[in-house]
Amino acid sequence: MSQPSTPSSRQANNTQLLIRDEQPGDIETIHHITQSAFADHPYSSHTEQFIVAALRDAGQLTLSLVALKDDEVVGHVAVSPVTLSSGDAGWHGLGPISVAPTHQQQGVGAALMQTVIARLQTMGSAGCVLLGEPAYYARFGFTANPALMLPGVPAEYFQLLSFSGEPPVAQVRYHDAFEATA
Repeated sequence: MSQPSTPSSRQANNTQLLIRDEQPGDIETIHHITQSAFADHPYSSHTEQFIVAALRDAGQLTLSLVALKDDEVVGHVAVSPVTLSSGDAGWHGLGPISVAPTHQQQGVGAALMQTVIARLQTMGSAGCVLLGEPAYYARFGFTANPALMLPGVPAEYFQLLSFSGEPPVAQVRYHDAFEATA
């Protein structure tokens, strides 16, 4: 998991958010937030909470950050290493990212995104990929790019943000934890 860090604060809807590394006492809340955040999502496998747990159990969470509002965990983002067929190292996959339904549309997800991108850059990551809505993630600099592809996924939904120039030409493989179903 990630190295201890100083929590960061972000403004969300005039309320101060605290973003910090996951702590053991957050695990159950992360599970529930992730489950509820994806419950009604039409493109969800509804296994995202199991994916986070499997990544944690496999020691594959490069970053696991939570957002707190009034001392309550209201959001979470997971980042794990990905493998590129080209052999290039230092790439990460962002997701799942979850915000409690009662706190969505209030800037929590954006604050988590900004913090996790900054942390990845500070760590020296080569870049980050994610699977998600192009219109939402474009505002953080993510773009679809045919250089990096995830087999079986519509190209416009698989996006990247390179921190070190042009991305390599490669297929991306996520950790086996992304196959978790329970």
